[in-house]
Amino acid sequence: MIGAALAKCAVNDGIEVLCIIRKNSSKLGSLPQSPLIKIEYCNIDEYNYFTPDGSYNVFYHLAWEKTQAALHDEVDTQITNVRYTLDAVRLAKRLGCKKFIGIGSQAEYGIVTEPLKPETPVNPESGYGIAKYAAGKMSCLLCTQLGMEFNWLRILNVFGPLNRADTLITYTIRELRAGRLPEFTKCEQIWDYLFCDDAAKAFLAIGKNGINGKTYPLVSGVHRKLSEYLELIRDIVAPGVMLQFGKKDYYSHQPMYLSVDISELTKDTGWKPEVSFEEGIKKIIYEN
Repeated sequence: MIGAALAKCAVNDGIEVLCIIRKNSSKLGSLPQSPLIKIEYCNIDEYNYFTPDGSYNVFYHLAWEKTQAALHDEVDTQITNVRYTLDAVRLAKRLGCKKFIGIGSQAEYGIVTEPLKPETPVNPESGYGIAKYAAGKMSCLLCTQLGMEFNWLRILNVFGPLNRADTLITYTIRELRAGRLPEFTKCEQIWDYLFCDDAAKAFLAIGKNGINGKTYPLVSGVHRKLSEYLELIRDIVAPGVMLQFGKKDYYSHQPMYLSVDISELTKDTGWKPEVSFEEGIKKIIYEN
């Protein structure tokens, strides 16, 4: 979803994009049709042997194996992703890139009780979070050794029309549209959501103006209780329906506070989100 939004926003800005896509991907249709887009096929475990034609300025590394929550503690796979990230750095160097931008996760912070900032201490608990943190630190070191600039983006909750079927937003919309009552945890978490096009614009802004070496947590900067977001979806899709809170247990490593102070990101790059949560949900429902 984020990669497709990034390609779309880059093309809208007249930027040439090389999309490196896993072989046999079923998601090619999500990319915009444009002469500015070039597609190459390469699996993440083949980056070391891959050098496409052309020269580029910024490399965005969004690929990662086993991102499903049920697989976050599959330690051998997660640690392999660290090596794949270093392979991506070397690929970026072979492509002539001056900057490498890697995509991390809120899971790197572990459990926090206040808005996240670039300097917020990390304490990852899941194998996924530990591997993301290690990948960020090691890829920063390798970029320095290879003479490339580096930024790491810790993504929180990005949503949009291409949400995976297992996400909370997709599940809620699907169940309400079908006339069923979706079941949730107590949804007491303090949450923040960012629309995918806004995330893509942040990526481009960081590619242009991000301060070398900095890590930026990324979301909208506006937070609510998670139950309130779900009630907003309900009010758009099926007004008056009673949502079933407290029917499910929280999963292991459940973060309870995911909000970001985006002031430093805005100061460094000029980026600000443009699409509210309600507007984003309506785009999902009415434009697709």
